[in-house]
Amino acid sequence: MADWQNGVFALPCGADFPGAFADGLIARMRGRPPQDMARVTVFANSGQSLMALRDALIWRGPLILPQLRLLADLGGGAATAPLARRLELGRLIDAALRAQPDLAQGQSVPELATSLAGLMAEMQLEGLDAAALDRIDAGDHAQHWGRALAFLKIAAGYYLTDPPQDRESRQRAAAKELAEAWAQGRDLPQDPVIVAGSTGSHGATRDFMRAVARLPMGAVVLPGFDPDLPAAMWQGLDATEDHPQARHAPFVTEFGPLLDWVADTAPDPARNRLMSLALRPAPVTDQWIDEGPRLGPLIPATQNLTLIEAEQPGEEAEAVALIIRESVERGQPVTLIAADRMLTRRVQSALDRWGIIPDDSAGQPLPLTAPGLFLRHVADLFGAELMIDALLVLLKHPVMATGLGPDYRREHNRHTRDLELRLRKHGPAFPDGEALRAFADKGDEKSKPWALWLAGLLDRVVPLAHDRAPRPLAARLADLRGLAQDLAAGPGGDADASELWAKASGALARGTLDHLAAHAHLGHDLRPNEFRDLLYNQLQGGAVRQDVASHPLVRFRGPREARTEAVVQAAGLVILSGLNEGGWPQALPPDPWLSRPMRLAGGLTLPERQVGLAAHDFQQAVGAGQVILSRAHRDADAETIPSRWLNRLVNLLGGLPAQDGPQALADMRARGRHWLEIAALQAQPRHALAPATRPSPIPPVPALAQMSVTEVKTLIRDPYAIYARRVLGLNALDPLRPEPNAADRGNVLHDIMDRFLSTLPADPETPDAMQARLLAITDQVLAADVPWPSARLFWRARIANIAERLVTDEAARLTQGRPVVVEDYGVLPVPGMDFKLRAKPDRLDLLTDGRVQVYDYKSGKPPTDKQIAHFDKQLPLEAAMVEQGAFSRLGPVPVAGISYIQLGGEGRTEERDFGPGYPQETWAGFVDLIRRYLLGERGFTARLAMERSDHASDYDHLSRHGEWDTTEIAKPERFHDDG
Repeated sequence: MADWQNGVFALPCGADFPGAFADGLIARMRGRPPQDMARVTVFANSGQSLMALRDALIWRGPLILPQLRLLADLGGGAATAPLARRLELGRLIDAALRAQPDLAQGQSVPELATSLAGLMAEMQLEGLDAAALDRIDAGDHAQHWGRALAFLKIAAGYYLTDPPQDRESRQRAAAKELAEAWAQGRDLPQDPVIVAGSTGSHGATRDFMRAVARLPMGAVVLPGFDPDLPAAMWQGLDATEDHPQARHAPFVTEFGPLLDWVADTAPDPARNRLMSLALRPAPVTDQWIDEGPRLGPLIPATQNLTLIEAEQPGEEAEAVALIIRESVERGQPVTLIAADRMLTRRVQSALDRWGIIPDDSAGQPLPLTAPGLFLRHVADLFGAELMIDALLVLLKHPVMATGLGPDYRREHNRHTRDLELRLRKHGPAFPDGEALRAFADKGDEKSKPWALWLAGLLDRVVPLAHDRAPRPLAARLADLRGLAQDLAAGPGGDADASELWAKASGALARGTLDHLAAHAHLGHDLRPNEFRDLLYNQLQGGAVRQDVASHPLVRFRGPREARTEAVVQAAGLVILSGLNEGGWPQALPPDPWLSRPMRLAGGLTLPERQVGLAAHDFQQAVGAGQVILSRAHRDADAETIPSRWLNRLVNLLGGLPAQDGPQALADMRARGRHWLEIAALQAQPRHALAPATRPSPIPPVPALAQMSVTEVKTLIRDPYAIYARRVLGLNALDPLRPEPNAADRGNVLHDIMDRFLSTLPADPETPDAMQARLLAITDQVLAADVPWPSARLFWRARIANIAERLVTDEAARLTQGRPVVVEDYGVLPVPGMDFKLRAKPDRLDLLTDGRVQVYDYKSGKPPTDKQIAHFDKQLPLEAAMVEQGAFSRLGPVPVAGISYIQLGGEGRTEERDFGPGYPQETWAGFVDLIRRYLLGERGFTARLAMERSDHASDYDHLSRHGEWDTTEIAKPERFHDDG
């Protein structure tokens, strides 16, 4: 192979790199014996890239393949598992945090260990040892950075002085050894050696590539090269970290103008020239003005470029899915490249309607698979109180209780549903074994074994809430595995037969736990949150490809996968989606160890290098034959900012009217709107549905048999809610996670006052004794009825703050009368109707003059006289019931007045207007109102007279509020009894 040409070669942006590389290699080997191809060694930068090169060679006919190797395999890979190294670093960090707790800045030890391991790997790739940190002066930085640097020197002294253990250090050592030997003329390869597809983003890789390029039989083929960049721009471009061609600059500086590996492989040279100018380093305005006119007409350069600017990510995903479907119908390969995995999931969901399954290189992250998610849920039990929602998350998980087969799983789901309804209604907020045993006693015989099995498990789970102290990693892993297996097995089931370790995802999850267990002795003692972070980090390192066959024409890739796999195909369509700042390029993660100036002083790369690599990914992909650019103006939170590279392209086109730039941009957007309009049409229902009218049902007579005085306000404000609750028998489900709310607070405070009144001694108490008894009762009720510690403290303080006022007012009331009815029911029938009004007054005091004072406790603000006059009729109706003898302990008694006792604020007692005949007048109004509903003269109109338009009803969804509004006049609709 004496005529072999060495040096650095390149392929332009948009070229089909695997195909073009294969063509160039075959052309160079043409005329040689076929077996000579086996003597060629090709180094690639990733496994995906290696497979892409292999496939490209195979598709070009029968031939002997070259030796395909990975750059990362130089040095033989890691001698020590990366996990072991991270655990060792974690032990160092844990010791440092015990001495300096503020070193963490909110990050856990596993997170810090991961970032520190990345920093150590970077130092090894760049050929830096612990002495490099001595060049950093932290005197001008905040004290935190000084403490972080001091620890870094200790960690680096331990981590970097051992014999090479990590893949990065061994790769660097091997590359250095080969480069030195080749430079001295020793051990020169006698056969071709090629590095293909790498940009040399790390020092070790770059040095190896330079050594290969100098070999007589060596060659380096760079991807995504920009030949349109002026020669003067290459000088010093490697210092411009965020430019897409910055990684190529050292090779241009050292080897001169790069050679074409294969000529004329750019699908659209005119567009490449446009993008080259658009992506020039800032400031660029002068270059745009000087070089813009040389681009020529811009409409031809952008005719295969489409710009989709959707309003929402959902619209963007729908449009992209339609484009993919259309490409599949034409038999055209299509690649979606997006950094936002949520966006790709949206697109994949939209493709499901047509049965199109993409080839997604990322696969499904192990933490999102059924076994991975189940293990995370089980790990969440450690160090946290078990609440209803957390228990139901486990019980409803598809891995739970699968060790007895699918038939038992259906029975398990039925038991879970029954348990959920009971826990929602009756609690407790923190379920335990006793609650499950009570459920077993009250359930049927079929559910009893299941409930007792779960009770036994909860006896193990509930104590885990107090497991917050550091414990060995091996012990935590054993607890996690044991509990997860027992939960997955079901009562008497087999964990190995469950879904926990089944399929590829289960096998990968088991392997992850085994790997952790094998190195657990190297880790420090972890708290529950640290263990969860470590577990998630390890699970995140694995991904499961879909078991189903993907469509051969559709591929989803992230920018990194697209870079390493070189997915751009000249004959295919490339879609670049999610082109917003923070998405592409992604936001740079904070470095907890070194600030930007400190990295620069230590010889490390700047964070902007990641932006430069992402810019190169963009430039390479946007050079494909047909390209769709897409973004959304808003995300879930706020308006978005276009990606800086898209913004530059738009601004450049808009500033070149002489070359029809604005018209080219308008055409790009018009092509994008075409797909958005199709997506909007597809989203429209096939059949137009008329919006629901405002409901006002009239049920068969009689509609109701009874009602509480507290519901009269709802009957006036929202009659439909009474219809749904009393006629249809529908009640809102209690919350899945009970939280201390205003209703709970009111019930508890009422209970305190009820006990306080029911234990009044016969003889008068001193104010101090009365106050002590009130606070003692408060403590008893809170301890028995309020499971939330914080709520107990706040509500106890609420009573304590007003206890003196309550006791003073109560002593004054006791001089005027005694409470006779306390939380006791009374019933009053409506004359001539089969209907009863019920009441359970907070307290009715019989005064010394023979009259009754009606009291109501209010934990919030009591209603005003105006509100009572219009809709809040509870106390006036209770007064009417008293005067008509609805309460057996009193008989018919005149009412002196109505009052509210505040169990909050200042604890005041407030009287309300109560003129002569007020109870009878209120009762007559109520009777007239209820007769109209009972006789079917009035419909139960939804939201008839809400106090405020933004007040919600439990039945708004049932009445389909939103399809109608309160300006619409309801038309009563009569329903007949079909029975």
